[in-house]
Amino acid sequence: MAKAKTYTSQGQEKNELDLPDELFGIKPHQAALYSAVRVYLANARRGTASTKGRSEVRGGGAKPWRQKGTGRARAGTNRSPLWVGGGVTFGPKPRQHRLKLPHKVVRLALKSALSSCAQDGRVVLLEDPTLESPKTKALHEILANMGFSKGKRLLVLDGYDENLFKSGQNIPGLVLRTANAVHAYDVLNSDHVIITHKALQKMEEVFSG
Repeated sequence: MAKAKTYTSQGQEKNELDLPDELFGIKPHQAALYSAVRVYLANARRGTASTKGRSEVRGGGAKPWRQKGTGRARAGTNRSPLWVGGGVTFGPKPRQHRLKLPHKVVRLALKSALSSCAQDGRVVLLEDPTLESPKTKALHEILANMGFSKGKRLLVLDGYDENLFKSGQNIPGLVLRTANAVHAYDVLNSDHVIITHKALQKMEEVFSG
């Protein structure tokens, strides 16, 4: 059974707790992780890159010079991809990159990512912090007390907390997610995964079984 260090809401270390095996104790499934990351990155693409082909660029109505007798190579249009300012050969066009993945595979990938991080000792638990108002300094102090003031950190909350989310926006390397929206990519792309106690209960309700 994997264990995780526990910290108070102010970032002071307390003790260690056992993590649920259903989420943190399985053998990582490499194929599921690969598929989940591939789909996540593909769906993040906007697909708006665009170039003009030879039929779309301006000009090209008249033949630049006569076919023979000039000593130069024959040319039929200044819209040729060989010319500066001409069309682009096989250039990108707006397209949809979205992919789909079965929910079971998505959940298996998340459990695999969490289990892998737990085995490496990169998962910690935090008593639910509360901020009376959005304040980046207050949240940064909590992370600093835990020893996680730098690097890539994932903070998982049980639900949307406006004060915490706004406080974390200006902290470099910090990503905040709610328990029901955390993705395997978020876990794999973090040096440390910080989960609040209520978020852990929520994740057990949503993803266990």
